[in-house]
Amino acid sequence: MSGGRRGRELGGRWRRHRPLRTRLAVAASAAVALVAVGVCTAAYFVIRYEMYHQLDLNLTQSATRIIQADRHPDTAVLAGECRYLSAPACAQVVPADPAKDAAGRYVLPLSPAVREVASGERTPYFSNFTLEGHPARMAVTPIGDGRALQLALRADSVERGVRQAALLLSAVGGAGVLLAAALGYWVSRTGLAPVARLTATAERIAATRDPRHRIELPPGPPGREDEVTRLAASFNTMLGELEQSVSAQRRLVADASHELRTPLTALRTNAELLARADRLSPEQRDRAAGALGRQLREVTGLVNDLIELARDEEPQPLLEEVRLAALVEHAVATAETHWPAVPFPLTVAPETSDRTLPGIPARLTRLLTNLLDNAAKFSPPGAPVEVELTAVGLGVQVTVRDHGPGISADDLPYVFDRFYRAEAARALPGSGLGLAMARQIARAHGAELTAERAPGGGALFRLRFGGRTHA
Repeated sequence: MSGGRRGRELGGRWRRHRPLRTRLAVAASAAVALVAVGVCTAAYFVIRYEMYHQLDLNLTQSATRIIQADRHPDTAVLAGECRYLSAPACAQVVPADPAKDAAGRYVLPLSPAVREVASGERTPYFSNFTLEGHPARMAVTPIGDGRALQLALRADSVERGVRQAALLLSAVGGAGVLLAAALGYWVSRTGLAPVARLTATAERIAATRDPRHRIELPPGPPGREDEVTRLAASFNTMLGELEQSVSAQRRLVADASHELRTPLTALRTNAELLARADRLSPEQRDRAAGALGRQLREVTGLVNDLIELARDEEPQPLLEEVRLAALVEHAVATAETHWPAVPFPLTVAPETSDRTLPGIPARLTRLLTNLLDNAAKFSPPGAPVEVELTAVGLGVQVTVRDHGPGISADDLPYVFDRFYRAEAARALPGSGLGLAMARQIARAHGAELTAERAPGGGALFRLRFGGRTHA
């Protein structure tokens, strides 16, 4: 296995096994530290360049003065003894031809490059050298007549300044790295605090199975939250929906168990009674068998209604375009056969006859049937149940109005609750699930179902389909 591949695998293993907070802190610290070290390094080179540049300017000015003071210097050494530059500057003239060298020994280092500058084969240049163990800076420039001038200045102060700058910038860089580590840790703790709370809340819900827990959001004006805060808010919204769903499920189970207890007890009683059929008269056996059949049908209808209510949404693949007018006419015709003593006058606005909407015909028929059956159940014999289909804006509306006792103000908020039955309806047949199922089907189709007290008595139900309908 190559070293690069092994390093990548180790790095990947480290990232997988380290907490997100640690990885974020390390990444932030590394980024800030890299910037701090880069800035200090760049500052060091800038300072070094500027200090040597200033020294080079001094050398250039001194060389210009020497050349202007003596147009024809012919001595090798023009100033000072050059014993570690005891004079302000040490200068010497070098001819291009070694045969023309002046008597005496050159003090400054002489290289072929100096001869090339004297002959014009090379441009002037600057260089660093050491004289008697001490740093110096030298400029080499042509002075005409095949000669070059070497001028040197002491570089102690420049070298000392560069070293001090390096030490200072190293200290600053080290402090920057430490500050980067502290800032990275702080950023990871602050930035991931909502994520930590979200994780803790999710773990607490998983342990207690209680969706009532919420993530505490930081205070602040609405609309200015960061991405993590919005994530926490969305998680709280999801928890609220989950809590409502769990509560509704628990209520459904509790209500279903309560409602099933009575018919199941009656079924068991009649079944036990029929088990001793040899002790009963034919009339008693017929009554028990009839009661058992009615109770079986009641329990079957209740169970079917519970199954329908347990579905939270309509299956999308079964949606099709439905003509609402034809569906209402079919539901009214069916209700007339079930309730022959109740007339169902129907009014269909002409502009709604061709309106269609996406839906499931069987479910929409069940919705309308439940509304019509509920109205007929409370209508006196011979009193009509008025059904009307009208256009309302971009949508359509179905209204069902009966002339029965109506809905009291105390019962109006609860008419669509599961198993709720008003005081006046408890003696009538039914399980109290019809209107709850009707509202659930309406919501699944994007419609709104409301109930109100009709003027002059009776109840009025409005089923409104919004902008989803079209011609």
